[in-house]
Amino acid sequence: MQFNPMKKKSSSQSAFFNFRVLIASVFCLAGVFIALVGAGIYLGSSKAQAQSGPASTMPVTANSPIGPDVVRLVGPVIVSTDLRDLPYIPPAPKTLEQLLGPYPHRENRSPSGSQTSGLVEIESLIKGVLPPVPTMPSPLLTFAGMNAAQVGAMFPPPDTIGDVGPNHYVQAVNDAFRVFDKLGNPRTRVTTFNSFFAPLTGTPCGANENGGDPFVFYDQLADRWVITDFASPQPKPTPTPQPEFPGLEPLGSAPFYECIGVSRTGDPVAGGWYLYALQTDPANPMQFGDYPKFGLWNNPQPGGAYYFTVNLFLFPAETLDGVRAFALDRGSMLTGGVANAIAFTITPATLGDALSLVPATFRTGSAPPAGEDEFILAVDLTENVMLTQVKGWLFHVDFVTPANSRLGVGANHAPNALITVNGFRNAPGALVPQPGTVQKLSTLGDRIMTPVVYQNRSGTESLWAAQTVFLTSDGPTGIRWYQFVVTGGNFPATPVQQQDWSNGNDGLWRWMPSTAVDANGNMAIGYSVSSPSIFPGIRYAGRRATDPLNDLSQGEAIMTNGGGSQTLAVGRWGDYTMTTIDPSDGLSFWHTNEYYPATSPNAWFTRVGKFQFGNPRSTPTPRPRPTPTPRP
Repeated sequence: MQFNPMKKKSSSQSAFFNFRVLIASVFCLAGVFIALVGAGIYLGSSKAQAQSGPASTMPVTANSPIGPDVVRLVGPVIVSTDLRDLPYIPPAPKTLEQLLGPYPHRENRSPSGSQTSGLVEIESLIKGVLPPVPTMPSPLLTFAGMNAAQVGAMFPPPDTIGDVGPNHYVQAVNDAFRVFDKLGNPRTRVTTFNSFFAPLTGTPCGANENGGDPFVFYDQLADRWVITDFASPQPKPTPTPQPEFPGLEPLGSAPFYECIGVSRTGDPVAGGWYLYALQTDPANPMQFGDYPKFGLWNNPQPGGAYYFTVNLFLFPAETLDGVRAFALDRGSMLTGGVANAIAFTITPATLGDALSLVPATFRTGSAPPAGEDEFILAVDLTENVMLTQVKGWLFHVDFVTPANSRLGVGANHAPNALITVNGFRNAPGALVPQPGTVQKLSTLGDRIMTPVVYQNRSGTESLWAAQTVFLTSDGPTGIRWYQFVVTGGNFPATPVQQQDWSNGNDGLWRWMPSTAVDANGNMAIGYSVSSPSIFPGIRYAGRRATDPLNDLSQGEAIMTNGGGSQTLAVGRWGDYTMTTIDPSDGLSFWHTNEYYPATSPNAWFTRVGKFQFGNPRSTPTPRPRPTPTPRP
């Protein structure tokens, strides 16, 4: 554990420039830029209006082919046992898997230079001539999270995620989670999901068949914790060889479930849990729900919902079958009641090239207005094409009359909006270089990353989101971030601000972003960083609410420097990180991510860090309501 580490920034100047050459270069590039703008070919933000999908008057009925589906959750199983007293059940053996997608990425390659906008590169060069002076605060605290040896991980990625509450930090990785106090002291041993969900007998969750892709978050409105992962029957059979498909091994066998725990009190260690299991699609048991992502929402009133999405793959061929979006009955789950989920499936025909939809969640500012629908964002995963849209869906849920629920527009659930953004190029595949090895790391640069942050400050509602993009035709990758104003529950035509963050084009590769916004509207993004000369490490950058638009003006800070490279032949990294805000003060950012202290195939470690901008809070953070008395 390290307290108040002081990170001294270093800077270097190229030997190819003297001061006069630097000034000349600025004027030269500026002249070219102005000329191109005058010619009317600058690829900036378009003013085109948001586009809606086709309308439909077709009625929807429960469990119809077009939805909504009403799925009864298994449970609850009420658990009073202290986590420290759970019997240890080891994780199930794992086989090496590639990231699932609709088609294989061409690994270790760069996009065609002819398809990358030279104007974007020129603008990037102009911004990079004079790098920003960093003023981003250093960490107040960092401490060790879980590592591969502790959880018995044989392969990457760890799928690192976590959240902070009034008294605890809960971190999860594939196969296990652990509770810490807010000084970084472990409050529990490493708890496997097989141990945690064992009481859910009759499902894969309770049959020692938990598979990973965890998610954990704190519900600040109710002072509760939610922990999930997916499960499917084991062992995995020998796959039919599919050399062109990215999956190296099968996912498991049907049926596929999401395992969900909701704490009975604000104490995740000793307060007890309500455990539930949700079959991904009872009508189609061969569909596997991959890459689940969650969001907390206070609507529908009065109990709100836990929204989550999964990518659907048909077992055993592992072909893409669409996306499935769920709303869980939060009000019933908080009291340990019988609960339903309302679900919709969006087929590939409607998705187009989109995948990995991410629901919005919120922590600071005012709660969403009563009756406002949940927001969901995604981008197309197309490679080697300049993309200019972010897709947005609205998810309306009615647990009393499920047939009134709707997702998107029309019978096929088309997006409610196509938001026009600056042109960007996806950067998927194993692209990121490391020192001392030819093995490169995967970026997941074909999707919006979790979380999509909702904030309502003084009546202005915003969504904040981030993804990984190519900065130039041959790299490196950088962080694309957005702020969308959604006041009144409507998607905008264009973002209010956006940027491709490269820290002044310093040549480093940045990827795997996660975003948070404090109570004052200050925003920060945590991410991974690497290069041929810098081991993969953990950094973050940010902006104050008063800074000029379209820039992380506070620069970059180092949370953890890496000490080694990952040399395993498959370069999975991440598959995500997490940045959240402390509900106790509305100001402290907490970020968790992975790194290697020494070069090895799979001896990954994780770190948790805390930092803040430090201004007094200008808007109140919702305080936890009294916790309902747990049912016996």
